Amino acid sequence: MSFASLGLSDPILKAIAEQGYDTPSPIQQQAIPAVLDGRDVMAAAQTGTGKTAGFTLPILERLSKGQRAGANQARVLILTPTRELAAQVGQSVATYGQYLPLRSTVVFGGVKINPQMMALRKGADVLIATPGRLLDLYKQNAVRFDQLEVLVLDEADRMLDMGFIHDIKRILAILPAQRQNLLFSATFSDEIRALAKGLVQDPVEVSVTPRNATADTVKQWIAPVDKKQKAPLLIKLINDHAWHQVLVFTRTKHGANKLTTQLEKSGIKAAAIHGNKSQNARTKALAEFKENRLQALVATDIAARGLDIDQLPQVVNYDLPNVPEDYVHRIGRTGRAGATGQAVSLVCADEIDQLRAIERLTNKVLERRTVTGFDPSHALPESSLENKPARRRRPKKPRPQHRDGVRSGDTHRGHQPRGNGATPAARSQRQR
Repeated sequence: MSFASLGLSDPILKAIAEQGYDTPSPIQQQAIPAVLDGRDVMAAAQTGTGKTAGFTLPILERLSKGQRAGANQARVLILTPTRELAAQVGQSVATYGQYLPLRSTVVFGGVKINPQMMALRKGADVLIATPGRLLDLYKQNAVRFDQLEVLVLDEADRMLDMGFIHDIKRILAILPAQRQNLLFSATFSDEIRALAKGLVQDPVEVSVTPRNATADTVKQWIAPVDKKQKAPLLIKLINDHAWHQVLVFTRTKHGANKLTTQLEKSGIKAAAIHGNKSQNARTKALAEFKENRLQALVATDIAARGLDIDQLPQVVNYDLPNVPEDYVHRIGRTGRAGATGQAVSLVCADEIDQLRAIERLTNKVLERRTVTGFDPSHALPESSLENKPARRRRPKKPRPQHRDGVRSGDTHRGHQPRGNGATPAARSQRQR
């Protein structure tokens, strides 16, 4: 099957070819025709499967045949949970729509709101937004939805996990009832299906991977190690195996900063990316990492979605996540688009509960390899798959002032007066 056989026009096919793609992925083969037919879609696909192009390509095709967006209007609204994912989707829209006379705009919190308001005056055929900033723009009459044709919820499960359900409901209330709805998610939880019941009408349901599965292209293993020896072990692995590009996940912002300092002292060029970093700093660090000017990028789970790095070979879980689903999203940064990758987890005895939860979720006991010289003095207990299901989590309640579509600790500066440097919520936020 080719992209041309899916009914896409020559300008879009030209942009696809220039990116080096000739065959649509399974999610694209199923989603693109349904979107082109105007159907509502619920699609579940793990990250790295071409999910973003699965909705951007047919949306651009449909928009190319309609009337351009008027001033302050949006014809398509794509909601994402984080700044990084919004920027990534925006780049996808710009890339595949480069030969079409369409205008796209990306808006999110953490940066000044005035330039975004100015951009929206020209109208946006495609508006990519995080929930909180979109509501702020709407309240200031910077955007209207009289011309809205399509709503996309991207990474809908993450938006619920991050406490955006109330913002999403507010947004749905201001949109026209007659519209096409597309819900894309890495996984479909019971909460997602409950949300979908009030959103999509007679949807085409697409699922190309088992629920909560990890990609076969990612080789996974764990290294048992004492907590205090994690940094030396990571440095040894990077140096011994000549890892030129490694994405490292920590549980907290403080931990990310501390580890970055340790890596730099050992001669490994590194930078941290998390919610307390400014948007400019996050963008700069990610750009340098993609260009191989950084050897290691240390991130909290804010970066687990929306980072699209070509041929990323290594992901390291310096700390295991408290939420097992985050493990799937973290290691989904490698082994993308058919490439192979490796995910290594440094696990201490205190993390056995998180390890067991991950293995239950993925239905896989992870291989253990003890690195010579790093035998833990506190042995990591054995794990085995248990029949009891992982404990269900309730979606987080939104934090006061937590409205810019990013994870904990970020404030929507740029449209608030500066006080003593942070909102009360930001000052009380603990390191993540």
